[in-house]
Amino acid sequence: MKLASLNNGTRDGRLVLVSKDLTRYTDASFLTPTLQSALDNWSRIAPHLAALATSLEIGAVPTERFHEHDALSPLPRAYQWADGSAYVNHVELVRKARNAEMPESFWTEPLIYQGGSDSFLGPREPIRMADEAYGIDMEGEVAVIIDDVRMGASIDEARAAIQLIMLVNDVSLRGLIPAELAKGFGFFQSKPSSAFSPVAVTPDELGDAWDGGKVHLPLIVDLNGKPFGRANAGIDMTFDFPTLIAHAARTRPLGAGTIIGSGTVSNKLDGGPGRPVEEGGAGYSCIAEIRMIETIKEGKPLTTFMRFGDTVRIEMKDNYGHSIFGAIEQQVTHNGR
Repeated sequence: MKLASLNNGTRDGRLVLVSKDLTRYTDASFLTPTLQSALDNWSRIAPHLAALATSLEIGAVPTERFHEHDALSPLPRAYQWADGSAYVNHVELVRKARNAEMPESFWTEPLIYQGGSDSFLGPREPIRMADEAYGIDMEGEVAVIIDDVRMGASIDEARAAIQLIMLVNDVSLRGLIPAELAKGFGFFQSKPSSAFSPVAVTPDELGDAWDGGKVHLPLIVDLNGKPFGRANAGIDMTFDFPTLIAHAARTRPLGAGTIIGSGTVSNKLDGGPGRPVEEGGAGYSCIAEIRMIETIKEGKPLTTFMRFGDTVRIEMKDNYGHSIFGAIEQQVTHNGR
């Protein structure tokens, strides 16, 4: 199934089912009004949604044209958004950029922060910022939405709780992060609202690309219409999603609708940092990584962070070239414009 929340003037949107080719949708709000309400009763509602999805594909129900611009994030707001750093190569590079040592425990124990989840951006909504000096960066990620998970859940229980998968642009303000983390209390101002893909999909939609814990497909990141990142989300993921979920649930239960992010998708190359796409590499899913590599090679970063007018596009395609989740496409604009 592919599910979306269409903008109907309410905070949580209207739940619809979207066709596999992302061209059509049918209303699902008569079954349950929002995606969160579906997740609250997933074992009861999911079979009815699946039957409706089958009817959608064979043309047995009324449909309308699906426009990604009309979609909110699948969960326009969530009870919890916990973002990991499962690609430790990324963590190592950005910490070097801040002249911060990386503890060895980062390779054996997941790193997770709790982000703001009350106001996610839509997948085509601008990234409104007051100042370019904040160091505006995109972070292309994969995320899962889970069912209820008990405190102390096992890896197998965590795997069984994964109900939906989607993409993320976890916007980061690199210029604010060092001072904020130096206070010892974590991210806040440096992590504004994130955006998610137009649709969230059930794991079966990914076929063999989903192994129960990772998505084995490239994450396509374009900056101003040019290829920037093609890192494979299934490669160099030190901690898979069941591990991240179990780690998050170690001391607390996780409620249905909790979103768990992978952190920035990042691939190494022959044991070292990856190369830009134009040099035959997998590129990067955020600007901070290429700036660190430039610093290593050139003594200083050459690539600027995002400026007003810049556009980022994040998407993932199947092995036949078909978009799976739709695209996140956002332009950075001055706050108030």
